[in-house]
Amino acid sequence: MFGLGFPEIIIILIVVVVFFFGGEKISELGRGLGRFTGEFKKGKEEMEREIKKAEKELKLNKKSK
Repeated sequence: MFGLGFPEIIIILIVVVVFFFGGEKISELGRGLGRFTGEFKKGKEEMEREIKKAEKELKLNKKSK
């Protein structure tokens, strides 16, 4: 892409984001992103626990038959 490498593209994206949102909004966006990733991680862990619980129940049901 126009002879630009990955680092150059990242720098351009950062400049564009700062230009459009400003310094204050970037910190708010970062906080929001942090909250989102935290909630996503909690949801993923809960889903994994539910899957493991269902596996155990299925194994117990198979053994009891």
